Amino acid sequence: MTDEELLNRAYSVGFKFEKKYHGCAQCTIGALYEIFPELKNEDVFRAASGLGAGVGLTGEGHCGGLSGAVMVLSQIYGRELNEIDDPHKKRYAAFHLGLKMVRRFLEQYGTVTCQGIHMKVMGRTFDLWDPKDKASFEHMGAHEQICPRVIGNAVQWATQLILEKRGTFH
Repeated sequence: MTDEELLNRAYSVGFKFEKKYHGCAQCTIGALYEIFPELKNEDVFRAASGLGAGVGLTGEGHCGGLSGAVMVLSQIYGRELNEIDDPHKKRYAAFHLGLKMVRRFLEQYGTVTCQGIHMKVMGRTFDLWDPKDKASFEHMGAHEQICPRVIGNAVQWATQLILEKRGTFH
């Protein structure tokens, strides 16, 4: 499979996960695990449960797509607890990859926050704990097109960064 085919697949898998399952951080992680099955880690996936929709469905935090992507990038390249003193400065590899993800979000959406992305692509923000607002969110296509596109992008961008870091991106 060419890099372009893999990146297209990454977008498609991310889109499908978010459309079917919802929960942007976990869908990003799950999609990346489908693209890179050797990375699969149930604990990392579970740890992302509360990160959806800007943490706890508040929209206040950064996009779950960003959170999930950075979690997987850090899973691969970050420091480990048994080397918390980080003699090899592994956390800086994760910092740099996180920075690249943030820059991609800023370039595409002008923000990294869930509410900011909603404002950019849907023209307003939502209180996802309010049933009427949640219904409006869904009626406007949130889980049909809007959020799946964002997650598709996040999975695609993270896949590209993994390939680049591995030195296999052409």
